[in-house]
Amino acid sequence: MNSVSTRTGVWLVGARGGIATCVAVGLAAIKRGLAGTEGLVTARPMFEPLGLIPLDGLVLGGHEIRTGSLRAAADEYRTRAGLFSSELVAAAAGELDEIDARIRPGTALGCGPAINSLDGVAGLLETKLRPAQIVDRLAADMREFAASVRADRLVVLNVASTEPYRAAPPDFARDLPSFEKALASGADGFTAGMLYACAAFRAGAAYVNFTPTPASELPALSELAEKKGLPHCGKDGKTGETLMKTALAPMFVERNFRVLAWEGYNIFGNRDAVVLDNPDNNLAKTSGKDAALRGILGDERTHTRVRIDYTPSLDDWKTAWDFVHFQGWLGTKMILQFIWQGCDSMLAAPLAVDLVRLTDNSLRRGEKGILRHTAAFFKQPVGGGTHDFFAQSRALAEYVTERAGGTVA
Repeated sequence: MNSVSTRTGVWLVGARGGIATCVAVGLAAIKRGLAGTEGLVTARPMFEPLGLIPLDGLVLGGHEIRTGSLRAAADEYRTRAGLFSSELVAAAAGELDEIDARIRPGTALGCGPAINSLDGVAGLLETKLRPAQIVDRLAADMREFAASVRADRLVVLNVASTEPYRAAPPDFARDLPSFEKALASGADGFTAGMLYACAAFRAGAAYVNFTPTPASELPALSELAEKKGLPHCGKDGKTGETLMKTALAPMFVERNFRVLAWEGYNIFGNRDAVVLDNPDNNLAKTSGKDAALRGILGDERTHTRVRIDYTPSLDDWKTAWDFVHFQGWLGTKMILQFIWQGCDSMLAAPLAVDLVRLTDNSLRRGEKGILRHTAAFFKQPVGGGTHDFFAQSRALAEYVTERAGGTVA
């Protein structure tokens, strides 16, 4: 299937956050020939037969709970973290302003004090609205955006901050009738992540959850996606330390080394780190990072732990130190240590674009339900399966081969 000259609307939840800003500036830079496509998985030749939407066919808008502007966000990342040159921000300014005009107030229902206390959080309407009314408002914003930019298809991409940890989803999330009844009655227990996913499906959009926040994997919302014939995937983008873990852990399994302990320690200082400084939000993030590793090793005796701490001076630059204590022949104990240093939002942005293109392609092909072939992009893949990065990547290649009707290079 060759690429087609269409437009895909991309609705960003968290539209002025770090990932969204890097997506917006990056797409503008590539369009102007000021940057290459390094880090973009779908730019590899193997994906050409799929006929993915061209990068200049993506039109951005979104929801945001903070005041400000995308241009100011880009300038903040330039001055604080050194992510963009002043020339690049200036070149992208016009497009950033156009996107800003398409950003609407979001919802922070159930997001907890860490998110609600961020600088610039706008006064929102949800204190006066039932969850059903919030969903109606969000879905209307999405539909109006798609119509205004003459989009052929719509993909909602959640790149907002991590919501607080919840040990179990509310009872009403077990099936769609219960969910809709709870929406109408204004029951407690709804969170922004659930409402955005529900609104996306109501608006006829595909949905990508790049966050650890519960959303489309909940049975009720998966049922809604199936009912509407829409694809979805998630959750929690695999960008840095966990990527390394899911690439290295299979090596220990294949060589029959017993991993005694695997300690991971992360420090960074952007706005997401401020949110993760709250223990409830932190647990929502670290539980997924740890589960991926344990799923590969499959040894209940292994001691594993992940920590994330806020270090203001690092801004968007994350440092992760991992200590692996393992046992080999004759019980000999050995150690592997590594340090991963990367720009958190710059690692995430191209993967977010990849997921939009792949999900959009599935939407165009009429595929619905969970997109299991996207598992390599996530820490907690919706639909389950292996956490082994290379096995996940092979599954993606097999999907491309099957859809392309030939051999993938």
